[in-house]
Amino acid sequence: MNKLPIFYGIIPARYGSMRFQGKPLARILGKPMFWHVYERARKCPELSQIVLATDDERIASSAKSLNVPVVMTRNDHISGTDRVLEAAEKLCVPENAVVVNIQGDEPTLEPAMLSELVQPFESPGIHVTTLARKIHPKEAENSDLVKVVFAKDHKALYFSRSPVPASRNGKEDELYGHIGLYAFRMKILRQFVILGPSRLEAVEKLEQLRLLENGIPIHVVITKHRTISVDRSEDIKTVNKILQGIDRLSKAFSQYFILCKCLGNRPITVFGRLCRISSIIFSTAGSSSRLTEPKIIKYVSGAIIVSRGFVVLYRPSVL
Repeated sequence: MNKLPIFYGIIPARYGSMRFQGKPLARILGKPMFWHVYERARKCPELSQIVLATDDERIASSAKSLNVPVVMTRNDHISGTDRVLEAAEKLCVPENAVVVNIQGDEPTLEPAMLSELVQPFESPGIHVTTLARKIHPKEAENSDLVKVVFAKDHKALYFSRSPVPASRNGKEDELYGHIGLYAFRMKILRQFVILGPSRLEAVEKLEQLRLLENGIPIHVVITKHRTISVDRSEDIKTVNKILQGIDRLSKAFSQYFILCKCLGNRPITVFGRLCRISSIIFSTAGSSSRLTEPKIIKYVSGAIIVSRGFVVLYRPSVL
């Protein structure tokens, strides 16, 4: 098995945005959005270094006050990836390293998604990776959600804001939504910027098409994790609710730390798959009543809320 390269995480953050001016500084639970992205990315064990890359002094000043490493970049970049390259060069990232472009508008990012993103680099033939998840046909109608189609070997065939593939016979095929996280070998990152915008990139307003048009393969990793990106100011309300829920679970964990044996070796069905609970179960109400018939009520970012107020933090292993 080949050794994994060194991974550097870079979070591009610009103040100017047509849809949401000052987005990186939007307050979520009392902290700017970029801080939440940075803190979640820090939990990925594969990343050796993580920095914020910005062209705005307001963002840089806020980052420094929160002890978030920041690199100042030019203000004339046409894409976030161009900004990522400048930051990588200022950090003197080695040519054989991999740079992870972490979108600055993903405050609900699951650290495990970054781990999934970089694992394919065990193979020297992998040059660029990105993530996708299975979506419902109704979701595919949303032009803000980019769709991706890929080959059997998981090489991307096309990305589009339109629903693809389009069904001509009325039968629903599997649809995949793209998650805007990328990992590049440093050499390919340089090449991406040198190539400049491509025809399809300009049509779809999707910079990843620049790679496909120039014959550079993108390996698509399928994830079961979901993340909510902030595209408009109204998205902040939704993200606040999600992170408040996670925060409440964390506080409950510290307040009601109890080990429950009733599910320790019993199977439980998680989204139709039999799994074994392999971590700690606690109750937000401090109850220790026996849970004989576990019933999943809701899934919240790495936790299952089950009947009788129990919350299960778990890492399931398929039976």
